[in-house]
Amino acid sequence: MRQAKITRSTAETEITVEINLDGTGVYDNQTGVGFFDHMLDQLSRHSLIDMTIRAKGDYHIDDHHTVEDTGIALGQALSNALGDKKGINRYGSCHMPMDDTQVRAALDLSARPFLIFNLDFPTDKIGTFDTELVREFFQAFSTHGGITLHIDQIHGFNSHHIAEAAFKAVARALRGAVETDPRMAQSLPSTKGSL
Repeated sequence: MRQAKITRSTAETEITVEINLDGTGVYDNQTGVGFFDHMLDQLSRHSLIDMTIRAKGDYHIDDHHTVEDTGIALGQALSNALGDKKGINRYGSCHMPMDDTQVRAALDLSARPFLIFNLDFPTDKIGTFDTELVREFFQAFSTHGGITLHIDQIHGFNSHHIAEAAFKAVARALRGAVETDPRMAQSLPSTKGSL
């Protein structure tokens, strides 16, 4: 079973992440940051990765540490659940339309983390959520998940739609990348012999 559980405890946050890569997109995410929970729900539902997240953070300061540390823990859980990566597709991409917005995500489960992030939010906040935290989440997730991740906004003018399209696009790309290819079930998708 490609499952993992990560617990991360610091002076700033207490986070537990449980995932099942071979799930159906069942989610139960409670971070104390409403819009972020909504985005994590999208990530789970559209990747078909079952996800349960519990987080408590230093909200009296802001939401930064909670969002970033959740990204760290989720990236670590993904890396652990992938194991030796034999048989996975490795690559995934998606063009995600959402009303006024279209976002493209492409990723490689390469163990070489790198983030290209080209989203232009017209507002600083979505409700009470700081839009700059979208980048912080994906930076932490890609770094600790060993993901080369490119997220590009093609067009869009509504901040909520831009953020949600990004999470959905990454989810669909991730779904394709973690799925197994029956033609290479015992092989690594690399000529190097390791990932």
